[in-house]
Amino acid sequence: MTESETKASSPSRRSLIGWGGAGLALGAAAAGGAVAMTRTGNDVDPVGAETGAAVGFHGANQAGIATPVQDRLHFAAFDVTTTDRAELVQLLKDWTQAARRMTAGKAVGEGAYGGLPEAPPDDTGEALGLKPSRLTLTVGFGPSLFKKFDLADRRPDALVDLPTFAGDALDPARSNGDLCVQACADDPQVAVHAIRNLARIGMGKVVIRWSQLGFGKTSSTTPDAQTPRNLMGFKDGTRNIAGTETDRLKKFVWVGEKDVAGKSAWMVGGSYLVARRIRMHIETWDRTPLQEQEDIFGRDKGEGAPVGKAKERDEPFLKAMKPDAHVRLAHPDANHGSTILRRGYSFTDGTDGLGRLEAGLFFLAYMRDVSNGFVRIQRNLASDALNEYIQHVGSAVFAVPPGVRDKDDWWGRTLFSEEA
Repeated sequence: MTESETKASSPSRRSLIGWGGAGLALGAAAAGGAVAMTRTGNDVDPVGAETGAAVGFHGANQAGIATPVQDRLHFAAFDVTTTDRAELVQLLKDWTQAARRMTAGKAVGEGAYGGLPEAPPDDTGEALGLKPSRLTLTVGFGPSLFKKFDLADRRPDALVDLPTFAGDALDPARSNGDLCVQACADDPQVAVHAIRNLARIGMGKVVIRWSQLGFGKTSSTTPDAQTPRNLMGFKDGTRNIAGTETDRLKKFVWVGEKDVAGKSAWMVGGSYLVARRIRMHIETWDRTPLQEQEDIFGRDKGEGAPVGKAKERDEPFLKAMKPDAHVRLAHPDANHGSTILRRGYSFTDGTDGLGRLEAGLFFLAYMRDVSNGFVRIQRNLASDALNEYIQHVGSAVFAVPPGVRDKDDWWGRTLFSEEA
């Protein structure tokens, strides 16, 4: 990333407490449309990773949902520590300004150097010289936020508390959160830089509750590209919703006017996110015979074709699969048509102290309705043969507001503005 072209000409242009304090000094260029591009449609242009291009920040829906899936993830859930609603609103405005710059490949505020020596820099600097790398930043609001700020009358009915599912072993320290930020990019340092700077800006108002790094996307919103594989070696997300499928996005992902009552009209154009940290018992899996592995998934391991078919994208014949096959139980036909948009990532986080890799899938899914989407599908997966090899150890659900439409808009405006 490059430094801002406009530098401080005097100490008065910059608060000694920097972006992390109550005051926020930004040059006119930072707030103008010249910095952040506007997306059209659903941001489905398959921008190549090798170009290091920027994804437009403005749009009716937030980027990072239908956007072509990037290679790397840094996801963070935050607890809000301030009790002052005005402070939270200002933080969301400050985050939005910073996100505009970072997604455009620019430094935060006045940059990492060249400013007032007595003040901390506005940017941490580790992304200097790096391309935007298709960075997207996507924000969500957890159920607990509505309780903390007396917003119960605006909590959407679709933002349900997830029930306990069979086999759950959830760690409270890796679950829930008042806010979340999903940073996706093709360069891991760009994604980490984004979360780091948002956390720094939020110092004194929010703290990171938990975070997750991810690599090796396990789903794709660009079906013309090769389907990625998960850590079990199987292609994942063959039937995922494509970013170009406007009708399916409208039907299954974006919240529409017919979905909301007056109290939750602010969610029109938004979506709901379910995040699940799924531990894979990969050492046990690696000792499982190939035929059994294929029976568990309901697809062959090489081509990814469903049982009895020749090609990956051939329509599956569910009755040809074993009754507890994963594909059979997760398929829309087995769930009253329920469909979700997935954009999960693999992870490895060292070992568990017993010589086994702490590895698995960080599952991220967007949907128009949580109960009719993830909850219905997950309940149907109670008898999934794959459950012998996985365990859900972290969980969270968030309401993801609509996109930032222009230079005067900000994350959460529709929720917090009285006129919304």
